[in-house]
Amino acid sequence: MKEQKDFDILEMPAEGLAAYWLSIKKLIDVKRSKKVLDEEIKYTREPFIKHLLETAFSELDEPIIRRLAEAKSETISDEYSRKLSSMCIALLAMSSQENPRISFVRMASQYPTSLISEKKAFTLAHGLLDGLNDKESDQNVLLEFDHKLQGDRLLVKMLFHIILSRKEGKQQLEQFIPHIKTPFYANGLTQVIDGFEHRVLRLNLTAQSKEILKYSSRKMQMATEMCIGIRNKLNYDDIFKIARAYMP
Repeated sequence: MKEQKDFDILEMPAEGLAAYWLSIKKLIDVKRSKKVLDEEIKYTREPFIKHLLETAFSELDEPIIRRLAEAKSETISDEYSRKLSSMCIALLAMSSQENPRISFVRMASQYPTSLISEKKAFTLAHGLLDGLNDKESDQNVLLEFDHKLQGDRLLVKMLFHIILSRKEGKQQLEQFIPHIKTPFYANGLTQVIDGFEHRVLRLNLTAQSKEILKYSSRKMQMATEMCIGIRNKLNYDDIFKIARAYMP
C-alpha cells in the first residue's frame, strides 16, 4: 500500500469521501482482519481521517469518540478558516495594490500567535522574488501554493505575490496559476488578474469561503457517522444510506 499524498477531506467532493469509507467497509468485510485498519492508519496522512481511524477502532467508548471527532473537526476548521481569511486579505490586497506591510500585518493577525516576524517574512518573500529570475532555481518548489503548507510558509508565499503584483503588475501573477493547488486561491487570483471590481471580488471571496467551510464541516460529520457505522458493524447498504443523507 502506497502512502496517500493527495487525499484531502477539505478539498475532495463528498462523493469521493463516501466512496473511501465504503471501500474501507468492503475491505474489512473481505479481509476480516485488524491488519487492514493498521495498514490504513499507517499510510493515511489526511489528519481527520487518520484521527477517526485511530479513535473509532480503539477501545474508547462511542460518546468519547464523537466528542473527540467534534474537537478535531473544530480544530481543523479553525485552522482552515484562518488560512482562507488570510488568502482573502492577500487577494484583495493585490486587487487594490495595498502596501505590502499593511497586508502582512492584516494576514498575520488572523493567527492567535505570531508565526513569523515581519522582517523575516519580507526577507524570505524577496528571496522568492530573486529566485523567480534565477534559471537554476526549482520553479515547482518556488511557485508551489497549497493550503496544506504551514501557516508561516503560506504567509510568505502570499506576501511574495502581493509584492510582485504591486511592483510589476497584476498580469505577472498569471504564471503562478498552474502551481496553485488550492482552487479557492487560484480562482481568486484569476479574478484579480481579470480586473474584477474590488467590491465584487470581496463579495465573491466572502461568500465562497463561507460555503467552503460549511461544506467541509458537513463532510467531516459524514465521515464521522460512516466510520462509527463501520465500527458498529452496520451492513454495507446501511453505511451507504448514511452517506446519502449528507448528499443532495
